[in-house]
Amino acid sequence: MEVLLANPRCYCAGVDRAVQIVELAIKTFGSPVFVRKEIVHNQFVVNRLRDLGAVFVDELGEVPPGSLVVFSAHGVAPSVHEDAKERRLRVIDASCPLVSKVHMEVLRFVGEGYHIIFIGRAGHEEVEGTMGHAPGRITLVEDIEQARTVELPKHDKLMVLTQTTLSVDDTNTVVSALRERFDYLDLPPSEDICYATQNRQDAVKQMCEAGIGLLLVVGSHNSSNAARLVEVAKNRSVPGYRIDNANELDSDWLTGIELVGLTGGASTPDEVVQSVVDRLKEFGAGDVRLCTTAEENVVFQLPVVLQEAEKKFPREGSSGVCAESAV
Repeated sequence: MEVLLANPRCYCAGVDRAVQIVELAIKTFGSPVFVRKEIVHNQFVVNRLRDLGAVFVDELGEVPPGSLVVFSAHGVAPSVHEDAKERRLRVIDASCPLVSKVHMEVLRFVGEGYHIIFIGRAGHEEVEGTMGHAPGRITLVEDIEQARTVELPKHDKLMVLTQTTLSVDDTNTVVSALRERFDYLDLPPSEDICYATQNRQDAVKQMCEAGIGLLLVVGSHNSSNAARLVEVAKNRSVPGYRIDNANELDSDWLTGIELVGLTGGASTPDEVVQSVVDRLKEFGAGDVRLCTTAEENVVFQLPVVLQEAEKKFPREGSSGVCAESAV
């Protein structure tokens, strides 16, 4: 049995930035540093930051007045910022810049008179934050079935925007179904699905074409982008499993498999993927080969309040993609 390891995989620039923000906030201001929701959707990351001094809360009402709170990478609605101001909280916003881009698009297009159709997953924090920018002017569509039946207010101008972590193929199908009903539907000048989501899905597609008999995606249960990677494989008739860590790997899945595809979601540290490589070797895997489909060098700037701290506390290294470490 051989292992085909996706490259790129694991941390994207937005996740790496958000994790670094929490780390530097703790080093600079001391603990506790409160974090609204999970900073990113990965249990390994959340547990490690909790050990460093982060306190994760569901709502701002759990944060003592005057405390420091970090908003997660998924973005928040303007009402959350207003609530923080009323509670006299100090805020560092770790929203991914690509999510913030979608927020700006919502405001821009609503200002131009559009009604927004937003393709996304109900209940996801990114969706809630984005829709909170235009209450009453944005309609959520989750899948092709809803695209075929959704009732929209009578409007001359419609714009489609999307959650950044969706499946590219599924989103295109939903847009096509919407256009069958609303031929005057407009799209934004650039894609909303982020570069990292696209790259990780392209890597899975390439591994499927290379003949993998099984795909393993390392990512937590609430990671949207990890779930989409499994779907990409299954849409190509390749069975796939999402696992949180090496302990969840079932040796029965490997029976009769000659080539295993392995990747990590954009919120997954590469060290967790490496532990899965080690477990696969315990189960008899031999060679580990890279499947490289793109090179990523995107870096997002930290908030101004932490830029001096970045110089004072340099990182030893990111837990993101480390292409040579398993080969």
